[in-house]
Amino acid sequence: MIRVLLADDEDLLRGALGALLGLEDDIEVVAEASTSTGAVALALEHRPDIAVLDLEMPPTDGLRAAGEIRAALPTRVVLVTRHARPAVLRRALAAGVSGFVPKTTEATRLAEIIRDVAAGRRYVDPEIAASALTEGACPLSERELEVLRASRTGASVQQIAAEVHLAPGTVRNYLSSAITKLGVTSRHAAAHHAWEQGWI
Repeated sequence: MIRVLLADDEDLLRGALGALLGLEDDIEVVAEASTSTGAVALALEHRPDIAVLDLEMPPTDGLRAAGEIRAALPTRVVLVTRHARPAVLRRALAAGVSGFVPKTTEATRLAEIIRDVAAGRRYVDPEIAASALTEGACPLSERELEVLRASRTGASVQQIAAEVHLAPGTVRNYLSSAITKLGVTSRHAAAHHAWEQGWI
C-alpha cells in the first residue's frame, strides 16, 4: 500500500482528488492539508511514502514545503502546479522533487505517476521538460533574487535587510539593479515578474 499525503489550498480540488485516489487498490490517502506549513506538520506526523503538494500554496509554497519534508523524511514528493514554469522545474529537481505535473493531469494518470515515484523513478511532464530546455537563463544574481524573494511579502527595506542580513542601502542597491535588469518600474513588479518566471 502506497501511503499518500495530499496538500492543496483548494478544498474542492483536494477533496475530489483524495476521493479518486482512494478508489485505487494500492493507494491510501493518510492525510490532507490546505497549507504548506500544514503539509510539513502532517508529513512529520504520518510519514507518508509520497507527498503530493500544490506548488502555489500559502503561506510559503509547495517547493519550500517539499524541501522541509525531504530534509526530515525519506518521503518522495510530487509537485502539482497550474503554472508550470521551467525555472520552477529546475529548482524542484535541485530540491530532490521526484515528480512535476500540471493540474490538468487526470487522477488515473496521477495514480500511475505516484506508483512510478514510489518505485524510485522520476516523472516530469514532457511539455514542461521541453520548455525547460529552451528557456533562457535568469539575468538576476543570487543576491538580487534573495532580496526580491523577501520583498514578495510586502516587507519594508529595513525588514528585508534584517531578513537577509544586509544593510538597508545594500538592499536598495540590489532592488534597484533587479528593477533595471527586468525593465519594470517597482520592486513589487520585479518580485512578481521573478515569481512568474519561477526564479523565486
